[in-house]
Amino acid sequence: MKFELLLSNDYKSTPRNKKIAEFFKEMGWIERYGSGVGRIINYFKEANMKVPEFRNISDGFQVTVFADEEKSDDGEKLPDNLTDNQRLILENIRVKPNITSEELSEMIGMGISNIKKNLVGIKNKGIIERIGSKKAGYWIVKSSS
Repeated sequence: MKFELLLSNDYKSTPRNKKIAEFFKEMGWIERYGSGVGRIINYFKEANMKVPEFRNISDGFQVTVFADEEKSDDGEKLPDNLTDNQRLILENIRVKPNITSEELSEMIGMGISNIKKNLVGIKNKGIIERIGSKKAGYWIVKSSS
């Protein structure tokens, strides 16, 4: 089947394995035959994400899903100039601004000296600032870009 027809919803759906399709339908895991690709496309559009690319490959098809901009759990764009370790540290600081270096070390599974080195790197990039003492202080995320 040509994917142009699939994407335009101008085709008749024929399950490749009718017994498996019937089983999934009876279990309630299929709403109706042939509706999946259209729903996937709609979900991506609703999430303001790039629509996946569909291509015929041999006897099947390939779906390419494109990565969205990397964002933190709160939806804020992460800075591009951070290492993976710095990103982990920043995520934890955003969740718990009063987190200590020792807590970061335990949560991330990184040695305390590496935590401190990465914190200095993030501070030098102007992204975070420490307010107060090491024990009683807290972090402020100053910039995310």
